[in-house]
Amino acid sequence: MHMEIPDIKNVPYPGPEAGKSALRSILKTRNILDVLESVHSEMGDVFRIPLPGFQPIFLIGPEANRFVTVTQRDDLRWRNEFDPVTKLLNNGILVTDGEYHDELRHAISPALHKHAIHDYFPKMLIRTDEVINKWQDGFEIDMLVEMRKIALLIIMDTLCDVDFSKELENLWFDIKNILKYISPGIWIFNPDIPRPGYGRSIHRINLFFYQIISERKKSGQKGTDLLSLLLENPAFTEQLIRDQLLTLFIAGHDTSTATLSWTLYLLSMHPVILQRVQQEVSDVLNGNEPTLESIYKLDYLEMVIKETLRLYPPIHIGNRIAARDLTFQGFRIPAGSRVVYSIYLSHRHPNYWGDPGEFKPDRFDNENNRNRIPYTYMPFGGGHRNCIGMAFAMIEAKLILARIIQRFNIINKNTHLVKPYMGATLEPRPGVFLFTEKKDTKQTSF
Repeated sequence: MHMEIPDIKNVPYPGPEAGKSALRSILKTRNILDVLESVHSEMGDVFRIPLPGFQPIFLIGPEANRFVTVTQRDDLRWRNEFDPVTKLLNNGILVTDGEYHDELRHAISPALHKHAIHDYFPKMLIRTDEVINKWQDGFEIDMLVEMRKIALLIIMDTLCDVDFSKELENLWFDIKNILKYISPGIWIFNPDIPRPGYGRSIHRINLFFYQIISERKKSGQKGTDLLSLLLENPAFTEQLIRDQLLTLFIAGHDTSTATLSWTLYLLSMHPVILQRVQQEVSDVLNGNEPTLESIYKLDYLEMVIKETLRLYPPIHIGNRIAARDLTFQGFRIPAGSRVVYSIYLSHRHPNYWGDPGEFKPDRFDNENNRNRIPYTYMPFGGGHRNCIGMAFAMIEAKLILARIIQRFNIINKNTHLVKPYMGATLEPRPGVFLFTEKKDTKQTSF
């Protein structure tokens, strides 16, 4: 069953060649970023791309971001029953709207609050060391793979108190497969198209989560982790708990994987910036194992991560469906329209960012932060639906990067061309291949 395309004739669009180019990019490379940048430059901050059966309206810039995430939040719905993300996550917090979303967020947020991170921090460090302890001196390593391992181990240990080491290899293919299942593809144009090859992976992932839910219930174990929190809440059935755990498992690890990989890549390509980060890590940690207090002091590293998130936001677009007729800057948006606000294009908007394509972490020093126009920078979304794990993600990223930089030199021999790939997140493809060189440090690892 296909959705009827609303009448959006008043929204400008480029010539037919741009539409064909966009279609080819989605089908072949899943990357239309170059096309979107070109169309944005030509058409301005409001445009549509006419594609077969699918004509999204793109809204760019701070006014658009505020419109979608704040002022018209209740009229622009996230949930789309045709979307594989909805089919996979069922009633996960990511794919719900309105009061129901707010209720889920209220129930989940204590497990991701800043205060909870104090308890999680030792686990983050242990899991980081578990992976990087296996790195061999002088070997080339795909950081995209390694960062995914760390992120998966951390998300399961912190939020579910589960050692995922045993399942990491067994479920690796299934995890990658379900990420492919929810990535952009031909299903955008025809939601009814058969998609064989994913059912077994989804089934195996479901079995894993229902098993850990069942085992925790039988054990009677109490704790402050998310799984314990949801099991103690009478409003949550096993199905609804599964939906939240899978949502945070997928979204939490994949966004961190992309952020960490891009940051390591950008540092490896900018030796002066890398040297400054290395010096800060050395000065602050002084050869000791990182603590939460010391991680908070790594101000320049935080600026580096924020600049990485500007250039390559993992969630680079936000999709919504207009629940009623709306108007934005004089353009009519009929009910049923697909509205896309582009975080990627907003982060590279020449009206708000000097040298928008350049890697310049000093954009995020205190003075620039004070002067920044609201809603020009939204790596974690905005409004009431901003990323529930934002504080968790920033501490996790700073810790992992600081620990790697403390223990290893990272060397890029420029043997692989890296480009952004529109999968479930915006990740570097074919990977981030770096050589690692162990440092002599006085600290010992776990």
